[in-house]
Amino acid sequence: MSRGDRMRRVNSMLKEAIAEHVADLKDPRLGFVTITAVETSPDLRSARVFFSVLGTPEETKSSLEALTAASSKIRTEVGHEIRLKYTPSLAFIIDEAIERGAHIASILHDIEQEEAAAAGDPERD
Repeated sequence: MSRGDRMRRVNSMLKEAIAEHVADLKDPRLGFVTITAVETSPDLRSARVFFSVLGTPEETKSSLEALTAASSKIRTEVGHEIRLKYTPSLAFIIDEAIERGAHIASILHDIEQEEAAAAGDPERD
């Protein structure tokens, strides 16, 4: 088994465990959060946890604050659940890939509508 395979498995296990514990948080600042990816450093001492939030930019910011405040609690719970030499410190990072994808899809839809209007095709909306 290569080092890359092990890191992928560790990242996957951490992602599942973190998502489970985030779902159990009772912080009112926390919106509808989805853990999208975890990237662990090669020495397993730190991990970047990417997440997205369904909601406004204000809800995303407050969710980031809630996750940052709960990171030590989540780290402790994950450490009890997953046996690693080190339980990595968690840094939560907003994943903007979904938002960028939606923006690109919107632009493409607008272009398609403009082309349909220019071609005189009223059925394409």
